[in-house]
Amino acid sequence: MSSAEPAMSSRDERSGLRRIVAASMAGTIVEWYEFFLYGTAATLVFSKVFFPDTGNELDGIIAAFVTYAVGFVARPLGGVVFGHFGDKYGRKQLLQLSLVLVGAATFLMGCLPTFGQIGYWAPALLVALRFIQGFAVGGEWGGAVLLVAEHSPNRSRAFWASWPQAGVPVGNLVATVVLLVLTTTLPDSAFLSWGWRIAFWLSAVIVLVGYYVRTKVTDAPIFVAAQREAEEIKTSSFSAIEVLKRYPRGVFTAMGLRFAENIMYYLVVTFSITYLKVVVDADTADILWWMLAAHAVHLAVIPIVGRLADRLGRRPVYLFGAVTTAAWGFFAFPLMHTGHYGVIMLAIISGLVFHAFMYAPQPAMMAEMFPTRMRYSGVSLGYQVTSIVAGSLAPIIAASLLSRFDSSVPIAIYLAAACVVTIIAVIAARETRGLSLQSIDDADAAQFLHVAPRREGVSV
Repeated sequence: MSSAEPAMSSRDERSGLRRIVAASMAGTIVEWYEFFLYGTAATLVFSKVFFPDTGNELDGIIAAFVTYAVGFVARPLGGVVFGHFGDKYGRKQLLQLSLVLVGAATFLMGCLPTFGQIGYWAPALLVALRFIQGFAVGGEWGGAVLLVAEHSPNRSRAFWASWPQAGVPVGNLVATVVLLVLTTTLPDSAFLSWGWRIAFWLSAVIVLVGYYVRTKVTDAPIFVAAQREAEEIKTSSFSAIEVLKRYPRGVFTAMGLRFAENIMYYLVVTFSITYLKVVVDADTADILWWMLAAHAVHLAVIPIVGRLADRLGRRPVYLFGAVTTAAWGFFAFPLMHTGHYGVIMLAIISGLVFHAFMYAPQPAMMAEMFPTRMRYSGVSLGYQVTSIVAGSLAPIIAASLLSRFDSSVPIAIYLAAACVVTIIAVIAARETRGLSLQSIDDADAAQFLHVAPRREGVSV
């Protein structure tokens, strides 16, 4: 074998891995464009269009956030269903289905009649579509990150698996740009009447692009081998119940890791919009510009932090994010209250930078907790169930605390308390930097399946 052949093989592997990353990110961008679009519209539009006017602006916003939370309630169900079939039939097929579902739900949201036209049927239909959207997003994350993680080299898994996470700020950037264009080119009356619908209808175009890109990838060799082994020994251990039975520590640790990260994200990208609009009385266009800058920085920082997690370890990086997040609320809201553009932007950007230190290493850290045969179910369960009590409630709790106490301090305390939970989870977690996924499968096979370990070299 010539010396040039291994180098060529290495280049081919990197090229193939980049295609996998692009496919995962394509769908993630689409789905988070739509998810963020809903979150922003909940504050700017839905509180006025789909709910009755009570005379208190926060009432409509809280009602809109309740429908926003429905998507989070549906996400664990989507995670369980997609995880079950994704472990059984493959990541790729389920990812394509989730993309179509969320795209259809979002497009139909743009077609809904208003409260003034059909009364309470309007929020009822909105809730139904939000449930479908959340169900689909619940199946998206686990498949997207595992498609990359299972193709990645052991030494750089956190870096490569962080790229689907970077798809989230890209989707948010696209949604912010679309909303920014619409709000700056249309009068407020036109935007509230019909302009906001255009942003939802555009999802159909983005879905077609994402779906096409995902047709060009295949499942990882380690998954194909695990699937073949499951058929040979006739095991059906794909369910969420089986994951909880065999790997309870992994599931509950993943939930703890997710808790503060999820709350932090929705306080920054969703509740901050409410705070700036209601308390600071900021202009909608200015808010969107600040969010645009913050999402751009978030996108740049995530892969850098992923690289750090490969070099320093998952736990120290995650711990830094949790500790800095605990402090964020105590200085960020007072900074926003100054009304100075640069200071407000600093508050928002710092929040997403702190968030990145938890978010970037998360896929690799969670993937390394479970064997291949039930990894989709395990990471989806740990990731999505937490969203019911974390991200879904964060904007509602924050808005309610603001309404009751007329102060940001209780909100900061709420976030700091959430960080305590995550810090405990980080301390309880095992350090898995550089760990071979094959070694996890071998240990699982010996302990639970009573079969000889598969040969090394299945995973790249």
